[in-house]
Amino acid sequence: MSDRIYIRPVGLTHSPQSEHGNAIRLAGGMVYAYRFAVIRRRSADNGGGIVERILATKDTIDDVLGNLPDEIAAEGGQQWAGLTTAHPPLQLGERTIALDQPQIMGILNVTPDSFSDGGAFLDDPEVGRAHAAAMLEAGAAIVDIGGESTRPGAPATWEGDELERVIPAVEYCAGMGAAISVDTRRPAVMEAALDAGAHVINDVSALRHDPRSLELMASRGCPVVLMHAPGEGEDLHANAVYSDVVFDVFDWLKAARDQAIEAGIDRAHIVLDPGIGFGKTLAENLALLNALPLFHALGQPLLLGASRKRMIGALSNEAPAEKRLGGSIALTVAGMDAGVQLHRVHDAADAVQARNVWRGLRDAALTDFTQLPAD
Repeated sequence: MSDRIYIRPVGLTHSPQSEHGNAIRLAGGMVYAYRFAVIRRRSADNGGGIVERILATKDTIDDVLGNLPDEIAAEGGQQWAGLTTAHPPLQLGERTIALDQPQIMGILNVTPDSFSDGGAFLDDPEVGRAHAAAMLEAGAAIVDIGGESTRPGAPATWEGDELERVIPAVEYCAGMGAAISVDTRRPAVMEAALDAGAHVINDVSALRHDPRSLELMASRGCPVVLMHAPGEGEDLHANAVYSDVVFDVFDWLKAARDQAIEAGIDRAHIVLDPGIGFGKTLAENLALLNALPLFHALGQPLLLGASRKRMIGALSNEAPAEKRLGGSIALTVAGMDAGVQLHRVHDAADAVQARNVWRGLRDAALTDFTQLPAD
């Protein structure tokens, strides 16, 4: 098997003029990249080690890619195209979700054993309805409804129970005119949720849990989030062995994307998620977060779900889930700095406020630059 190539943005800036225009608008968003590491890696069956790492700029990337072996130069060209792709907005019902800026996806868990809310939104539908309305009023673009806990060690959820939890929540969110995502890996729940008014399927198994999911999503023609998780059965956290977590997750997501396209899913409907916290150690999660700009090379919008994750507690004297707001916002802003388009969060109002301030800084950076005096 041939070597593999990766183009990782390693120099990011707030404005193109700070690099005299020698920068690209990363994935059509509000982050600019001016330096890139072109990394050549051995295939896994040849040890997976790094062969060479060349730094390139917007002006030199063609020469660097042109000097690569033919079997990987084409892939390099596709990745460069991915880094420079401006993604069209998502049309979710009556709502248009622009992807040229960060958007907030607020979490509505309707499970009895959620690590973050303890089942409060399942026990009283009016509380769930009020929570969804508050997130929308605060500026969340999408409400993400989940009826199954996927934390490490959580028991599997029976499909009938998941349907009973999710569908009422979809219906009352649809009644608000919300853009709705449903976090599920079961095709019966996907179909019922879409029929009830959902617009996006967010599958933590990347449509691998049930072979019927690929065909269903192709036929429904709606956006789908494919998330990386190493486990193939009920336990999504199993089989977590990586030679290099960043490159292995990149390759895995590329294969999941290609499988979805081959099954008939429109490429414009595919969103990718590196799966923070799913079968990854603290060090592996941190490596993925630092490498987020690389994943734009896959040419798809990205979703980041790091809110209240265990890694925040590990870095904060084991703070419990309900006391991880500061860390959650820090990771959300880090994702924005990396150009990630969609941010799945528990604390929607705080994340929207952070996004608004972040955007204000980015907007100002486009004009806040000292010019050299004219000769």
